[in-house]
Amino acid sequence: MKIAVASSNGEDVDHFGKAQAFMIYEFDEENVHFIEKRESTKIKGEKHQWQKSLDDIGDCEVVICAQAGLKGKFGLKNAGIKLVEDEGSVDEVLDRFINHYKFMKKPLF
Repeated sequence: MKIAVASSNGEDVDHFGKAQAFMIYEFDEENVHFIEKRESTKIKGEKHQWQKSLDDIGDCEVVICAQAGLKGKFGLKNAGIKLVEDEGSVDEVLDRFINHYKFMKKPLF
């Protein structure tokens, strides 16, 4: 699955609609690999640009961001992209998501 992490500087996780870039990763349920940094098509400082963020990550299955506005959440849901809201560094939130995903896939018995 492709995972997008909202981050303007490549280190800290940003708000979905304000991020100037997305770090794109491929996760095969075992290993995660960095693919690319996608610069956003948004105009810096302009508000309500969630659709541009959605266009930037349309091929991803999951987006991790600090938060998203109501319209952004609605757009992500309609696009079939899972929203994960978390704060911290890109590495921290990605590790938490991967660890949680692996934990939830383990059989109970």
